Amino acid sequence: MPNNKYSAGIILLLAGVVILLGKLGVFSFLGAIFWPLLVLIPGVLLHVLYFGRLVPAVVLVPGGMLVVYALLFVVCNLFGWDSLKYLWPLFIFGIAAGLYEYYLFGSSRTRVVLTASIALAAASAVFVILVLLWSWGIYAIAVAFIAAGGWMMLGKRRRW
Repeated sequence: MPNNKYSAGIILLLAGVVILLGKLGVFSFLGAIFWPLLVLIPGVLLHVLYFGRLVPAVVLVPGGMLVVYALLFVVCNLFGWDSLKYLWPLFIFGIAAGLYEYYLFGSSRTRVVLTASIALAAASAVFVILVLLWSWGIYAIAVAFIAAGGWMMLGKRRRW
């Protein structure tokens, strides 16, 4: 009987600490930081199941997508969700990564899957470049104009 009282006391003590920490906002803070793990864990689990030879290679497509998306969400958590306006093409890259994994590890190496993954990765890269040029491009153009003007004014003059 004394062991039961001791075990019940530990359970009540832990329940009280959990309730107190919950009311202080500790769990909401941890949830706000680590929620991308809820996306990463299934992606890694799909990879583990495939490499453990329990599921077919086609599960690498959603597995790769989930891993890329989880990493994207971690970056957005760290640097702010405003960065998603520059990083949204990584959603397309997630599909490309999943298809490329399927091409690498699948039993049938069809060129269509490889071509689709390369095309989607290239489209993602083009979209990232366009987004960066659209938002920061005017500054790059201004710096280029300033540099060209300075070079024209201060550079060596050729005599014809």
